[in-house]
Amino acid sequence: MTHLAAEIEQPDVDALRAQGLDDATISDAIQVVAYFNYVTRVADGVGIDDEPEWQAADPAR
Repeated sequence: MTHLAAEIEQPDVDALRAQGLDDATISDAIQVVAYFNYVTRVADGVGIDDEPEWQAADPAR
C-alpha cells in the first residue's frame, strides 16, 4: 500500500480475508499504514531528524 496504493485491487483484499482478516481489521490496517505514511512525509518535509537512540541502534541510518 505504501508504494503502490493505486494498484490495490479486490484480489488483494480477498487475500487478506483468506488469512482471516475481517473488513474492520483490514480498514484498521489501511488507516495505520496511511497515517504513518502521512506522518513520515510531514517529518521529512519539515526536516525532523531521527531520535539519537535510533541511530545508536542502527549506525547505517
